[in-house]
Parts: sequence; C-alpha cells; structure tokens
Amino acid sequence: MQERYSRQVLFDSIGEKGQEKLGQKHVCIIGAGALGTGNAEILARAGVGRLTIVDRDYVEESNLQRQQLYTEKDAKARMPKAIAAKDRLNQVNSSVTIHAEIQDVTVEEMERLAQGVDLIIDATDNFDIRFIINDVAQKFNIPWIYGGCVSSYGLSFTVIPGETPCLNCLLQTVPLGGATCDTIGVIAPVVQMVVSYQTAEALKILVEDWSSLRKKLVSFDLWDNEHVSIGVERMKNSDCPSCGDHPTYPYLSYEQQTKTAVLCGRDAVQIRPPKKMARDLDALERILESQNGEVNRNPFLVSFANGDHRMVFFKDGRVLIHGVNDISEAKSLYHKIVG
Repeated sequence: MQERYSRQVLFDSIGEKGQEKLGQKHVCIIGAGALGTGNAEILARAGVGRLTIVDRDYVEESNLQRQQLYTEKDAKARMPKAIAAKDRLNQVNSSVTIHAEIQDVTVEEMERLAQGVDLIIDATDNFDIRFIINDVAQKFNIPWIYGGCVSSYGLSFTVIPGETPCLNCLLQTVPLGGATCDTIGVIAPVVQMVVSYQTAEALKILVEDWSSLRKKLVSFDLWDNEHVSIGVERMKNSDCPSCGDHPTYPYLSYEQQTKTAVLCGRDAVQIRPPKKMARDLDALERILESQNGEVNRNPFLVSFANGDHRMVFFKDGRVLIHGVNDISEAKSLYHKIVG
C-alpha cells in the first residue's frame, strides 16, 4: 500500500507520519458538483481514510463539462450525484470509506454530519448552506474551507475556528442575488484552480501542518489574468454572533433561514428569504433574458418560464415556483438562478 502513496510520502511536508494521519481522518464534502467531485477525487487518491459526500441533486448532461467523476451513463440514468461519486471513487481507491448522503442540507442534518469530522469542505452552490456550515463549524470547532467559482472567477478561504475571521465576519449578511453558473456559465479551468487551493489547504490541515496554512482570502480571474490575495485578519470581529466572544450561531435558528412552503392546490412552492429585501428586478431581467425561456415583466415582478416550470420573482425577495410541489426540487431551481 505504501507504494501507492510513495510520491506523496517523498514530499517532506507529508512524509510517512503525514500519510498515516491522512488515513485516520474524516472529511465531509457538502456538494458533489464541480468543486465537490474535484475535491473528493484528489482526497480519495491521497488516501484520506473517510469521505462523506452530501448532495441533493442528480447528474445531468450539462454537468459533464466540469464535474469530473461523472459519465454519460450517469446522466442518462439520472443517478444521484452522491451515489455516482461514491461508485466512481470506490473504483479509484477501494481502501477509502465513502459515505454517500442524498439529501438537502438543513441545520439538523449539518449538525449530524459534523459529528466525528476533522474537516468540512464547502462545494455547495448557495450562501444559505454556507452560513449553516459556518455556524456549525464554529459551534463544534471544525475547520472548513470555503470555495466558489463562476464564469472565469474563483475564490477560496480557509476558516479555522478561534483563529481566523469566519464567513459571517467577512460578509456580514447573506447575499441573496448574483451570478451563478446557470446564468453566466463557468469554465472548467477555474473549477480546477479553486479545487487546487481547497485541497492543498485540506492536506495541510489533515497532516496537522497548521503553520503552512494560507492566512489570506485568494481570488482570481483566469480569463483576465488577475490574481489577488487579501489579508483579512483584521476583519475578525469579537462581536460576531457566529465566532465572537459570545456566539449565538444565528444561522442555526429558524429566523435566519430561507423559508419554503408548498402552496396547497396550486402545484407551486414559495421561497422567501430570511429578511425582506429590495430585489433589483432590472438586473434580474437582464440575467433571465440570457436563458432559454420566456421572460415577462411588470413594475412589481419578473416572470420566467422554462419548460414545465415558471418562476415569479417579487421585489421583496419572494419567489413562486410553479409546476413543482417538492421543496428540494424547488430550492434547486431557485439556487440555479439566484445563487
């Protein structure tokens, strides 16, 4: 078995002791899309002992351009991503224990998933879940690595509870709008770059080389040849409700979560953000017009029809999704547009 990892063991910062530590560690990856599959494959090949992969979605043809564990066969069968990822990783490294979880991540599920985990990797597609990850990581003192990419732009930051600023320190409030891969696309090289930053940090944490961790938020645009590292130490806030001196973990409370409700008799689901907001309908209309669907607008709302579904966006942030009565499916459609 050591021959398998011989080139990694020759790397002084890992060595035999580091390789032994990798085999004893448990990593939870939230999301099995582009970032999730990239992280999972590298960590499985590196010999991490246990991987838990969580995703609510299934494989589609449009995933194959950048989500590296999946095949055309998976897309045709609409295999759940977590299961397809597990099947492929078992072929890559049968000595790694893979747990596949097909589910939407709620507060209760995230707290369960965090038990016995050494590291959480963010590979999700929305800030609702990221803020839940952030608060759970602070509550249970678990390092986690944030990553995101869209178009040719990517960024990553490593959160160490008690040492670095947390996501709440950096962003303060949940962004409830913006570009997504489904609205403006993404190129595969930016995915691989974010994965590289995330997995390099993951290996440092798992072999317990804490002094080598990157302390800065890194962002880059591969198409425009831009790369920035930002020192954020001063943004750590002692009054932060997530990681400050007296944490209350606000995003684990019902009040701070996006609300969903199935509308009785209407074959529709309403999604409402935690707080009222002033949605920019002009910007949203421009984004939707680039999609394959019909866009209609009046002074109060924007309607977007695509296939069997119609989404109606209101100024106060509410969205009605017609043609669906499953909350998980509705949330998936919602996050593809608003991020």
